[in-house]
Amino acid sequence: MSGDVVLEAQALTRHYAVSTGFMKPKGLVRALDGVSFTLDAGKTLAVVGESGCGKSTLARQLTMIEPATSGALLLAHSESELADVTHANATLKKQLRQQVQMVFQNPFASLNPRKKIGHALEEPLVINTDATKAARTERARAMMARVGLRPEHYARYPHMFSGGQRQRIAIARALMLQPRIVVLDEPVSALDVSIQAQVLNLLMDLQDETRVAYVFISHNLAVVELIADEVLVMYLGKVVEQAPKAALFATPRHPYTRALLASTPRIDKAARQERQVLSGELPSPLNPPSGCAFHKRCPFAVERCHVEVPVFEALGGEQRVACHRVHEIG
Repeated sequence: MSGDVVLEAQALTRHYAVSTGFMKPKGLVRALDGVSFTLDAGKTLAVVGESGCGKSTLARQLTMIEPATSGALLLAHSESELADVTHANATLKKQLRQQVQMVFQNPFASLNPRKKIGHALEEPLVINTDATKAARTERARAMMARVGLRPEHYARYPHMFSGGQRQRIAIARALMLQPRIVVLDEPVSALDVSIQAQVLNLLMDLQDETRVAYVFISHNLAVVELIADEVLVMYLGKVVEQAPKAALFATPRHPYTRALLASTPRIDKAARQERQVLSGELPSPLNPPSGCAFHKRCPFAVERCHVEVPVFEALGGEQRVACHRVHEIG
């Protein structure tokens, strides 16, 4: 295993038992169903798909907010060692949690309105380190400068900042413990386009400086094309395509990936793809279709797609796809 690998997911699943009605047996929602990938230091893995495909559930697994139903999650524990979260004791889990931090979609909701920004940035150090008050203050002020905040912002409250400034604060807080992985769940979707560009540039600059790895969850493929190194396309809790960014945007192989890319506005006429309209809605994870989960909406589906689950296979290079007809449809 490469020493640069900081995260490895092995067939991660997360199932929820839910009520289906009075006096009826509970149903099982397969929110995450066998997701596997690795992430290297200094790289960005983007996770894309429609609402309800399992992106945020995956984020909660990676940040240990929820335990996995099955599978294994290995996180960087030292320079050359990965530790399995599933079998870790309480002491090791606390150490691993410092290595993976999260930035949420709504920065105002994730910041305590009663705490000044300086205190919010120092809080991770209070909980996880023995640093003195003076050392914590110095590190908080240095991090503020790093993300483009002014010294006078230290004593202000969250409501006194714009949306873009709040997201900078959230990013600064996530980096206070010098994690090796940051999970970003739709971090720019609530911001204006001009502010989105500023925050994305900040994230890329910080990655160049620190070699932090990002898991970037988004439904905006234009943003993904700018920031990602590799892309994971999810549908109904499963990965349907995984590829380096350049390969995925140039030659998408799964019909669902093609439909997502065709719906993304492009200024460059040569980069535009023929529009593909998907019929129907995302099926319920409580009652998923048999065979390929996408077959009810796929224009290329045949009888085999209705009954047989496709294998996630390599196509050459680093591109992998789960589709029975990938070689026929080109």
